[in-house]
Amino acid sequence: MWIDTHCHLDAHEFGSESAAQAAQAQGQGVGMIVIPAVETANFSIVAELAGSIDNGCYALGIHPIYVPKAQEDDLRVLREQVAAAMSDPRFVALGEIGLDFFIPMLTEPAMREKQIYFFREQLKIAREFGLPVLMHVRRSQDVILKHVRQIPPAGGIAHAFNGSDQQAKMYIELGFRLGFGGAMTFTRALQIRRMAAELPLESIVLETDAPDISPAWIHPGRNSPDQIPRIGAVLAELRGLSLEEVAAATTANALAALPRLAMPAK
Repeated sequence: MWIDTHCHLDAHEFGSESAAQAAQAQGQGVGMIVIPAVETANFSIVAELAGSIDNGCYALGIHPIYVPKAQEDDLRVLREQVAAAMSDPRFVALGEIGLDFFIPMLTEPAMREKQIYFFREQLKIAREFGLPVLMHVRRSQDVILKHVRQIPPAGGIAHAFNGSDQQAKMYIELGFRLGFGGAMTFTRALQIRRMAAELPLESIVLETDAPDISPAWIHPGRNSPDQIPRIGAVLAELRGLSLEEVAAATTANALAALPRLAMPAK
């Protein structure tokens, strides 16, 4: 079995095809797809989508790109929705949360501070409920690490990891797994491929971030969760392992990072 630990299956790029995409992925051996929310407006959407497909589960959180329009009250809504979702076995994490210091507007001082505030408050919610987090870490690794040290959640995943060896080591020491996906499939992505080959295998999980971060054989087209086995084959080649070994290891790693994934779906 394979697990896609990060897939925006509710994105408008999929139109009415979300359920069909999930079924197609299931036919390729993708036994679970984690669908993170990005703002309060899609909390119910991801929950309903996850509940409508055999291989769906979800996370709730406010994405840093949506922080500019977020209101203080959104944090109250998030906490209430998380409390209610704790009885739903398809609810597995707080996410997608984090920091983005790549988009220029988000790096302006006031917006940088607002991002940090929302990230810290969401870490507190994750800690309160004992939940792992799905973290957006674009150009923000060191600041992310600083805050998760101060407000440690119950582990989680650094999504679309593209940091340094030292940053990888720090995440691993703090109990996080690192998400690898389409970027790893480009031969020019030398650092990501080297890290995928050399990091402890138990620290790696697979993801698509579909419809984004398409692998080399699709780029620049729409990514989809059925690409996970082929992405896994790239990891197997980089590490000199069999496809079966990589499937088993990355599935075990995802279950360790997101323990509620192992709960039987109702």
